[in-house]
Amino acid sequence: MQARLNLGQLKVGDTVRVVGLDKADRSYREKLLAFGLTPGTLVSIERVAPLGDPLEIRVRGFALSLRRGEAAAVAVERCNVAADTP
Repeated sequence: MQARLNLGQLKVGDTVRVVGLDKADRSYREKLLAFGLTPGTLVSIERVAPLGDPLEIRVRGFALSLRRGEAAAVAVERCNVAADTP
């Protein structure tokens, strides 16, 4: 069994799969879903600002910047990218 992770805990180069969204503010949750952070989506951590916040992720072919506190609302699991791509 894997430990529960969220986007805010990851490092540059990590690739993960979105498992779900925590019970965050409803309007914020809807924004995350509109950005494409839906369950099953692959997300990679591209870069982090020098002071550690915000972080830039790549999701569905575009770059998205999130504060670590906001990214903590996205539950993820580690995945094997080579096995998951067709």
